[in-house]
Amino acid sequence: MNRMKKIQWKTWNGKRGGHVQLLGVLIMLMFLLCACGNTGSQQEVTGKSGGNSTDNDTEDTLATDEMQVHFMDVGHGDSTLITCGDHAMLIDTGDDSKGTTIQNYIQKRGIKKLDYLILTHPDKDHIGGAPVIITKFDIDQVFMSYYEKDSKTYKKVLEALDYRNLNYTTPEVGTVYTLGSAKFTVIAPNGGYDQYGDDSNNSSIGFVLENGKNRFLFTGDAEEAAENDIVKNGIDIRADVYQVGHHGSKTSTTEALLESVQPSFAVISCGVNDDHGHPNAQTLNRLRGMGVQVYRTDEQGSIIATSDGEKITWNCAPSTTWKSGEGTKSSDVKTEAAKENGTVSDEKKDLQDEIPDMEDAEVETQTQWDDTDQEVSTGYVLNTKSMKFHLPTCNKLPSQKNREDTDMSRDEIIAQGYEPCKRCNP
Repeated sequence: MNRMKKIQWKTWNGKRGGHVQLLGVLIMLMFLLCACGNTGSQQEVTGKSGGNSTDNDTEDTLATDEMQVHFMDVGHGDSTLITCGDHAMLIDTGDDSKGTTIQNYIQKRGIKKLDYLILTHPDKDHIGGAPVIITKFDIDQVFMSYYEKDSKTYKKVLEALDYRNLNYTTPEVGTVYTLGSAKFTVIAPNGGYDQYGDDSNNSSIGFVLENGKNRFLFTGDAEEAAENDIVKNGIDIRADVYQVGHHGSKTSTTEALLESVQPSFAVISCGVNDDHGHPNAQTLNRLRGMGVQVYRTDEQGSIIATSDGEKITWNCAPSTTWKSGEGTKSSDVKTEAAKENGTVSDEKKDLQDEIPDMEDAEVETQTQWDDTDQEVSTGYVLNTKSMKFHLPTCNKLPSQKNREDTDMSRDEIIAQGYEPCKRCNP
């Protein structure tokens, strides 16, 4: 044993100088490695809010969910469904004939709850279907414009909110809300527009939606006055996709707005052969002049843009027609607008109510021949045109075009603005 110790010592002693130098180098390297490790950890912490983190935390924070923006085809009107991960929001609801259609579209995608319902302004073609959505889905927050409208449609929306014990708020400009990994910043309305008269359009709620590097801009029916305020309010409104304001009307999509947005894509929600003249040729020329690729619901139906945070893909090719709206607004459309705004006399309304709908008359005749073959459903039958509801056995059922079968309760149907048929008294 003593001999072994002696040999070991001689071995160490014979190379003591070299080993001491090697030991010093190793100690120096260990010190540098520790110092570098501590510096890297510190940079990772200071790059985050909220203290220590791990590599997994960093990956989770930077993760971007797939976001889909569904520009639904609701004819003349607007309704846009946005999903991001397990979260969903709905912007506008078309007119009062589209509520059930939008409900079915949403439910087919397995959505039972909306994080947000945004009704940009109280025009019929933007809020008409809201009573159906409000009564059929759980909703966390409802945003509506401060502008109140004295119309039957607006009152029905308020009644539906009361039925579900929901309140609405008007979001403040600059406020940021989250939707999964996405977020949206409110950019309008920037003030009152009463000086412009009956100006619900300029009171529209507008916002920029972001998912990773992808940006979408929504302005409702904002016209030039509101667009100028949006441009001046200091919020970055650059966007890849611009939902064209007011269905492509000539009163919106000013050069100043487009220069600030610099969109690559634009989506126009409008009806086939739109009686209002949407989209306007002047608006289309501005978009074309900037090289913007245009998508249109009147030509392509419902349009879906999918964002992964880096790029945006579409479910269809862009339009190539550059065709403007017909602009042949009929007296029937004017009469309907007058009824909506309460400017038609009660006597005339009563007379119009007494005149049977021709489609209903045709169905009555057809029913006399086809009673044995017709399938009778349980529940109630809705006439989405007349806003009446019937028993399935009623002999004044609507045509298939205007018919919706439902298993909703009587109270739920009334809360959506429907009235009972006077013939079958459901």
